[in-house]
Amino acid sequence: MSRPESQLPPNLYYNEQESVKYTNCNRIINIQTQLSERAIQLLDLDLDECSLVLDIGCGSGISGFYLTQEGVNWVGLDISESMLNVAQQEKTEGELLLCDIGQGFKFRPGVFDAAISISVIQWLCVSFKKSENPYKRCTAFFESLRNCLKNNARAVFQFYPENNEQINMITSAALRAGFSGDIVVDYPNSAKAKKLYLVLQLGGQSSKKTMDVIQGLIEESDEEKVKVIGRQQKKIRKQKKQKKISEKSKLWILKRKEKQTRLGRKVKKTTKYTGRKRNNLGLFK
Repeated sequence: MSRPESQLPPNLYYNEQESVKYTNCNRIINIQTQLSERAIQLLDLDLDECSLVLDIGCGSGISGFYLTQEGVNWVGLDISESMLNVAQQEKTEGELLLCDIGQGFKFRPGVFDAAISISVIQWLCVSFKKSENPYKRCTAFFESLRNCLKNNARAVFQFYPENNEQINMITSAALRAGFSGDIVVDYPNSAKAKKLYLVLQLGGQSSKKTMDVIQGLIEESDEEKVKVIGRQQKKIRKQKKQKKISEKSKLWILKRKEKQTRLGRKVKKTTKYTGRKRNNLGLFK
């Protein structure tokens, strides 16, 4: 079976029909959720802090849903309008933006604490027009990412390179943009389970001109260990939260305001009336 990247541009490949099919496939949901879980572990966020994460190629919001479960605020970018429509229908909690990451993007400098991407950046290595240069698209992407991340922020990309040439193209563009990092390989001896994660760090001094390949999880049984750790972390966070933040409550509104402020948007001033339930004054029965 040919790879999706070799068939059509992503905005055409993930049309309305394919987007719905993708989102409703239990196998894909399970795989993407596991990849998201592993990527967030490699991200090593302090989940006790209020973080804002950029989800690159968020699609229909599968990875974003996992970020929300972890208590993380997020903003999602995707080139497929159909995928974003599905994400809106699924009522994802992230901010959704239509964007071709190969053309770059602009946010306030240092607005994001981290970035995550699942099964996306290999699309940058292929071109469907003579005017498109894959390496320039990779460079534009990583430079845009550098500008919107905080110093010392981390970014984790799970990706499916077709060959070593694509790996070299991606890592070279990342290094040129000022990142340092390595490639983590899970299950290196399994043709089916093998997964690659590009783990980048912004800031610091590094003279490395290439990235090392680091062995991650070795046996597929280690995946169970990852799940156990994840369940333990969730249990601890659940104990810390006395109750789930209800929609439209004062705390919910304050969190939304904080997120919008960090994105540089104007929000109404918080007062003693913020989040207060209004009395209908007897106008309705």
